[in-house]
Amino acid sequence: MEKADFRIKLRDVPHQPGVYLMKDRIGSIIYVGKAKDLRKRMSSYFMASRKMRADVKTRALIEAIWDFEFHVVRNEQESLLLEGKLIKDYRPRYNVTFRDDKRFYLVKVNIHDPWPRLVMTRLKKDDQARYFGPFAHSSALRASVEWLNRKFGLRTCRAHDPGEQEYKHCHADVIRNCVAPCVGRISREDYAARIEEVCRLLEGKGRREVFDDLREEMSAAAEAMQFERAALLRDMIQNLELTLNPTRQFSRGRGLPTTVKPTEDLAELGEWLDLPGPPRVMECFDISNVSSTHIVASMVRFVDGAPDNQAYRRYRIKTVKGQDDFASMAEVVRRRYSRILLENAVANPDVAAESQESVVETQRRLARMGKAKVLLPDLVIVDGGKGQLSSAVAELRQLQLHELPVIGLAKQREEVFRPGESEPLVIPHDRGALKLLQRIRDEAHRFANAYNSLLLRRRMKESLLDDCPGMTAGRKILLMKRFGSVAGLRKAGFEEIAQCRGITKSFAESLYQWLHRAE
Repeated sequence: MEKADFRIKLRDVPHQPGVYLMKDRIGSIIYVGKAKDLRKRMSSYFMASRKMRADVKTRALIEAIWDFEFHVVRNEQESLLLEGKLIKDYRPRYNVTFRDDKRFYLVKVNIHDPWPRLVMTRLKKDDQARYFGPFAHSSALRASVEWLNRKFGLRTCRAHDPGEQEYKHCHADVIRNCVAPCVGRISREDYAARIEEVCRLLEGKGRREVFDDLREEMSAAAEAMQFERAALLRDMIQNLELTLNPTRQFSRGRGLPTTVKPTEDLAELGEWLDLPGPPRVMECFDISNVSSTHIVASMVRFVDGAPDNQAYRRYRIKTVKGQDDFASMAEVVRRRYSRILLENAVANPDVAAESQESVVETQRRLARMGKAKVLLPDLVIVDGGKGQLSSAVAELRQLQLHELPVIGLAKQREEVFRPGESEPLVIPHDRGALKLLQRIRDEAHRFANAYNSLLLRRRMKESLLDDCPGMTAGRKILLMKRFGSVAGLRKAGFEEIAQCRGITKSFAESLYQWLHRAE
């Protein structure tokens, strides 16, 4: 990939708010940032004075930049939302914020509750409730929700259907922050009308009237020399403006400015690999062996260029001792496709292979007939070079699936290896075909590492006592209650352990010996 001429390219960057993505020499996104003025912010990266004054991390970032792209948005809130979305998608190595799983706040209104209320949440569920947001400024959102509750007298208690019992322990009605629907001081129809008005405001409708009323009230308070109240109203207006100003939702596949074109990328990939058509269904495998304790693998599936999350699979490697990527890849490919053949055979016991028909052709025919329980992919991708590819090809041949297209994608130079070809295929880094392969490979890598991290966390939670012969969950609870920790148990003598209720003398002796062998 040739380094871009930044002086020429910066001429096309507008003085508008937006998000920019910095790329390295192989086209990978290494940093995502936002700016009120894209031209000013991005120009600053390529000034000699900026590089001289920058810290070590920033200098390393500047030296690694070979190209960039940008997306213009309507306001600062949208740039913050889009920045967080892209960082979560690409996980650039020079970004620190937004790399965790925390999401922006939403406001949830479950209209099916007897008395709906406003709830702040980070997760949108398929529960038929109404969701508004996401909102970029959490503190402004909290203040706005509090104001809306007071303004419209909405309940804030957590009871599903509050009644007189809940009213006895609530003071919201006394200080006139709630219309007390729990004791019938408002009809369900009137309360529902208030909820609907709040929902309209959260959608951005009727904002002007609310702001005009608040500004008039603020001016009147200032004229009456009630400066504290005027300041509170000023802050409230600012919070409501941050919350109620309309912003687009940058969710996957909708409203996100992007150069990704799945249909074109698939067609281009099919041409580069000499496939009979675009690979609509692709499966990619990756091995994660951070340590020899847990060696795991992942399989991710893309359909029409987009992730099919429900079809993702993860595996614990069972037959391989130590770290052996080649043997691990062979095992996971064998397990995946032998399972597909078995499930389709069980689902279609009466369907026999036609004369001169290969296994792949039989599976394709079942798919056309709508009888295949699981579809074979149009392309199999393994993360790695010739060694991983050879292992996968050998297993596919054993399963008589040698006609299934399979490639290896080596990460260091992003080279594509194909069976029977000694030289790798080099797809230019600016082509959508390679970017599509990188997306599915990176997703497989992320999914495998996430599983390895999950198993590691589980292992860390396990006690050393779990490895002791004869140890049961009940015995472990008794010992921890008595001695507090493994260290405290080690300090105890054999007689003291045997005196613990539920512990036999023979087990106490074997436990004592085991603890001191393990030191």
